[in-house]
Amino acid sequence: MNLTLVTEFLLIAFTEYPEWALPLFLLFLFMYLITVLGNLEMIILILMDHQLHAPMYFLLSHLAFMDVCYSSITVPQMLAVLLEHGAALSYTRCAAQFFLFTFFGSIDCYLLALMAYDRYLAVCQPLLYVTILTQQARLSLVAGAYVAGLISALVRTVSAFTLSFCGTSEIDFIFCDLPPLLKLTCGESYTQEVLIIMFAIFVIPASMVVILVSYLFIIVAIMGIPAGSQAKTFSTCTSHLTAVSLFFGTLIFMYLRGNSDQSSEKNRVVSVLYTEVIPMLNPLIYSLRNKEVKEALRKILNRAKLS
Repeated sequence: MNLTLVTEFLLIAFTEYPEWALPLFLLFLFMYLITVLGNLEMIILILMDHQLHAPMYFLLSHLAFMDVCYSSITVPQMLAVLLEHGAALSYTRCAAQFFLFTFFGSIDCYLLALMAYDRYLAVCQPLLYVTILTQQARLSLVAGAYVAGLISALVRTVSAFTLSFCGTSEIDFIFCDLPPLLKLTCGESYTQEVLIIMFAIFVIPASMVVILVSYLFIIVAIMGIPAGSQAKTFSTCTSHLTAVSLFFGTLIFMYLRGNSDQSSEKNRVVSVLYTEVIPMLNPLIYSLRNKEVKEALRKILNRAKLS
């Protein structure tokens, strides 16, 4: 068969509902602004308040930075699609967007796993917590997350964009992501897909194993303390558990299913969840359920009133 190779991609998500374009544009723009402002506020709060210079908040500041980054890779593009009723992306720009989103998303997974390890040390090894998670150890762990995210993104991007794309160039999605791209492939793609899946295993399932094992030890430790202190101890983990459940729940639905099970409409909804809704909610999750963050915010607000 004579097939035309794709040299650019056309994003057409939500264009079948032109009457909803403006309301969706305004809604997603508002959510994006809240995401950026909320996460930047969290970063500034952690930097300014010495009480928040603990290892957990150091990791949280990087998580907030990653949320801003990977939302900024996808949401402006989605806004352009809604405003222009579709947007064309060159092959190179699509690959760059895929690489950056994979890079920031992978780091997000690793940071959530490191935060679970942090909670394990705080609950199960409280006397060794400060000596284990020194400043040098924190920097090394975060640097490792960045390097692992870079390697994963490089391998997955090279594997994905050495595939041949032919036929239609339309992507019914909000950005250049793997599931819709695989639908455009033609020719032999088994080797690249296996490689992509293998490196995906080192991101999502590996991070989940670290989180599950950490919380298994935490639950065992909490069961061994007096009943009156159990709820108070576990409350230090609830914010992280909420964020983990939301983030990994959407990723599992999106990436750990067979390609034949992918539904464009469901995928678009889920993609909005992990690119807009969850990054917007994370600052609220970590501030509303955290006394130290609320106290630090109260101090800064009082200083602002006095000045």
